[in-house]
Amino acid sequence: MDKSGSSYKTGILFALLGAVGFSFKAILVKIAYRYDVDAETLLALRMSMALPLYLLLGLFARHEQRGPMRGRDWLWMVWLGFIGYYLSSYLDFLGLDYISSGLERLILFLYPTMVIVISAVFFKKPVTTRTVFALALCYVGIALAVGHDLGNAEACHDVLIGSALVFGAAVAYALYLIGNGMVVGRLGSLQVTAWASSFACIFSIVQFMLLRPPGLLFDHVWQVWALAVAMVLVSTVAPVWMVSEAIRRIGAGPVSMTSALGPVVTLVLGWLILAEPFGPIQFLGAALVIGGVWIVSRQKKT
Repeated sequence: MDKSGSSYKTGILFALLGAVGFSFKAILVKIAYRYDVDAETLLALRMSMALPLYLLLGLFARHEQRGPMRGRDWLWMVWLGFIGYYLSSYLDFLGLDYISSGLERLILFLYPTMVIVISAVFFKKPVTTRTVFALALCYVGIALAVGHDLGNAEACHDVLIGSALVFGAAVAYALYLIGNGMVVGRLGSLQVTAWASSFACIFSIVQFMLLRPPGLLFDHVWQVWALAVAMVLVSTVAPVWMVSEAIRRIGAGPVSMTSALGPVVTLVLGWLILAEPFGPIQFLGAALVIGGVWIVSRQKKT
């Protein structure tokens, strides 16, 4: 970690841009849906473009390999790729067809609280009073945000379905993080990211080929192609690199704090680009969720 002058400022800038890049994914997905493309197709298109990049990363990651990959390690990569980058992404894409990008980001941002709950239930890890308070803040915030959207009777059904799908995505990602923590110390972060993501890409492509004629994967207007490329570069490759570089320059703590900007950035971008509602209730809900996740994050560090 380097906190000297310009390097520290550059690290902060990279962290902020990384948070914006990750947050922009939901906006790009919502725009793509306007061109009559479904979740399965959009996810497969994105993953087919990302697969060569992840394979290259896997080859590059061999320098941090701390021992040969064994059969059990490859099974872990398959599982992590399935539960994390495939299932979580798929449920998230499905949910975005029903709810606003801002609500999606708020629900997805709950994943640290789900790590706490799953660890407490299945691994008997203790939960402090402070953590219970943080969880209460988060879920009251989500209740406010979802309740506001449920105020529209015509959209009530879609809000419930979309919220359930994105909540499932957050649970899947929490399970991925727990599994990741069990193997990353032995295999290295680059290697786990590269190979788990590669398997996720394969799952997405195979799913499309089972559900759709293979030729339809590439039969789209140029706008869909442009949006898929943007998802890979702007919301995947660039922010992953920027966040990694920010951690190198300023440390994981400050970088994790900038991730709290994600829901707010998505709410603002959804309001500016997609004309989604953004009022006091959404802002209050976002503030409670961000506050609760911040408390959970601080608890994990202490």
